[in-house]
Amino acid sequence: MSWMVALPAIDGREYVYRVHAPGNALPADPFWAAFHCQDDGPHPRVFDRFDAALIRRAGRVQHI
Repeated sequence: MSWMVALPAIDGREYVYRVHAPGNALPADPFWAAFHCQDDGPHPRVFDRFDAALIRRAGRVQHI
């Protein structure tokens, strides 16, 4: 299952990372996976504040 994690950065922007974790994962699992993704990227450093992160399950939106 994929999760979308938005993390605020030192440049005032918010960077969103898609990470893979089980559907029953604790919110901290996708958070730390996303936090460590930014180590390899070109973007500015993100904050390691769990309470500032937005964590959502990724999935298809069904339009009715």
